[in-house]
Amino acid sequence: MHSIRRISATAVACALLTVSLVARQDERWKALEAQIDRIYAQNEYALPRFGPARWLADGVSYTTVERGANGGSEIIKYDAATGNRSVLISAAQLTPAGGQSPLTIADYVWSDDDSKLLIFTNTQKVWRQNTRGDYWVLSLPRRSSESGGGLKQAGTTHPAASLMFAKFSPDATRVAYVRGNNIYVERLDDGRVTQLTNDGSENIINGTSDWVYEEEFGVRDGFRFSPDGKSIVYWQFDQSGVGIFSLINNTDALYPVITKIPYPKAGTTNSAARVGVVSAEGGATTWIKTEGDPRNTYLARIGWIDNNTVAIQQLNRLQNRNDFLSADVKSGAVKRIFRDESPQWVDVNEEVPWVDGGRTFLWQSEKDGFNKVYRVPREGGTGQVITRFDADVTDIAGFDEKAGWMYFRASPDNAGQRYLYRSRLDGSGTPERVTPASQPGTHRYDVSPTGKMAFHTYSQFERPSLTEVIELPGHKPVRALTDPSAVIARVKPLLNPPAEFFRVEIGEGVELDGYMLKPSTFDATKKYPFITHVYGEPAGQTVNDSWGGSQLLFHRALAEAGYIIISIDNRGTPAPRGTAWRKIVYGTVGDLSSKDQAAAVKALVATSSFLDKDRVGVWGWSGGGTNTLNAMFRFPDVYKVGVSVAPVPDQRLYDTIYQERYMGLPHDNAAGYKVGSAINFAEGLQGKLLIVHGTGDDNVHAQGTEKLVNRLIELGKPFDAMMYPNRTHSISEGMGTTPHVYKLIARYFYTNLPPGPR
Repeated sequence: MHSIRRISATAVACALLTVSLVARQDERWKALEAQIDRIYAQNEYALPRFGPARWLADGVSYTTVERGANGGSEIIKYDAATGNRSVLISAAQLTPAGGQSPLTIADYVWSDDDSKLLIFTNTQKVWRQNTRGDYWVLSLPRRSSESGGGLKQAGTTHPAASLMFAKFSPDATRVAYVRGNNIYVERLDDGRVTQLTNDGSENIINGTSDWVYEEEFGVRDGFRFSPDGKSIVYWQFDQSGVGIFSLINNTDALYPVITKIPYPKAGTTNSAARVGVVSAEGGATTWIKTEGDPRNTYLARIGWIDNNTVAIQQLNRLQNRNDFLSADVKSGAVKRIFRDESPQWVDVNEEVPWVDGGRTFLWQSEKDGFNKVYRVPREGGTGQVITRFDADVTDIAGFDEKAGWMYFRASPDNAGQRYLYRSRLDGSGTPERVTPASQPGTHRYDVSPTGKMAFHTYSQFERPSLTEVIELPGHKPVRALTDPSAVIARVKPLLNPPAEFFRVEIGEGVELDGYMLKPSTFDATKKYPFITHVYGEPAGQTVNDSWGGSQLLFHRALAEAGYIIISIDNRGTPAPRGTAWRKIVYGTVGDLSSKDQAAAVKALVATSSFLDKDRVGVWGWSGGGTNTLNAMFRFPDVYKVGVSVAPVPDQRLYDTIYQERYMGLPHDNAAGYKVGSAINFAEGLQGKLLIVHGTGDDNVHAQGTEKLVNRLIELGKPFDAMMYPNRTHSISEGMGTTPHVYKLIARYFYTNLPPGPR
């Protein structure tokens, strides 16, 4: 009887301990859930916004949209140096005649002479970034204190909210726009409308783009006025023959609603793209005579060199050659000015700036092992390097051409940061850093037209963004444009201990960049479960020393619940670490990334005693969802729990431009597509896996997830899945969706990879 009493007492003690632990875990989960709501539902950490702001032509003043005293939008003019503020356009001026309230401004643009304002309003989403809406023109010389003074709507002969991409002619006498895949020009004096194209249809697209050009080349606004305003150059796409992907909406009507999108998957037929020039007064189009099959080449950028000459960037289907062409607008004849090529792939130049009165242009190329800027004569040639150092230019920021300088961003020593530099346009000397050494982190710039001032946005990973006006080249702060102090105070308690950036060696001299977040109660003598957040593809980095925003705060909430959070950029991500770093993944995207990630985890575990090698999780979205699958399938000895959001399990299922750029054509590289596709390694799954997808994802189709589900069923593998009806790739549409997604991710780890040290 005595021994039985002792056993009973022990059992009671264990039971009490279990109840205590469960209660503690329950409190911890409630705290995590509440914090996710604060981040995603209540937006408690949203930063103050600036803009949309536009520099005026004088380079010393700008305009922005603000809410007036009566609640309506107003256009405010500021002197950038002094901050002197004046109401340039009042809410009354933005109120249409007979209207009761001013226009709601979605966006606006000034005419070249700043005499007229084009206002975009009443917008409706087409897909992703594309929207339709109404456009209004306000003529400043006719400013009036009366409602509607000088305000006139464009396109009134068309249905409401049906116009896209409206823009002024250079002399601001006309507005051109797209409606129903056709281009129109409207005179502002008498409202006369000229329809420039007449064949726009479901398959023929004029003045905008098809799906894949919009997604991968960023082509949306598909036409340009000539410098004298007499002609318009535009894209035309013929989508006939492109495979149709159908999205099925099962929830908004009694019967399914089907949306059909022409979507070219890797190795299939593209739209036929061509470029034409038409008089702004109407008439026949002169088609530019580019070489090659229009379905197997890409016309990625168009623009004007002068009134008689169009510039085009033409890539081959493999995207390892980019020809910069000049085309005569009368004959359509083309001449190659410059060719950029690579054994792997070349990138499109977002813009090709012309300098020296149009006699030379600037071109970014990686032909020398780094992304450098070359100055090339209009007649052609190899070009002269003007960024004379062994470092990558990430983007051109602006010019002070009068003084002979080009501004650009780079970060030679830290791949997660960005700083402003300047180089002589004549190629003499070496680049000079403009951003002060006392401001480590990431800097963005919107340089004024004269190159003397800039909007400057500065942040660090755990320092919310501040936007200010600075003077160049001294980088002298002039005025703050946003005040993030309230957000800084709000997030400060969440940032303890500070994030740690590191480099980890994975063998053969290869070092990867990463960051680590720890709980505030971190005890180095104990072992913690850890979760790696991965992307790992050529389209983005995760290890950035810029304000981490809601994702950082989500990871901080997980850390505070008892996890260590780690993120690592493998080789093949677009880090400014040289061409060889970025392009080593060519032909087998998905293979090296997973090997690098797993090797980094093993190296960290070997050198960090507080990381529990038996409790490792991984999660990611899009390409990160794909690499989560790679991690779980290929390295089950490393990763125990994974959450894969909107993945591409089979590389053959994604679009032509992205997939073929990095992997070539499927019929030429069958082995690469096989080894790069996670679905082919699904038999390796041993841990807990949650797959999440939106059924309305027009970008990364849920088709891939369904194929993977079938494969896992075939293999007899247990897994979990969550489908969000009609949500797109962001899985954000609908009330409560975003917090629901992040609670789902957190709960899966919380349940299957319990937090807290041992």
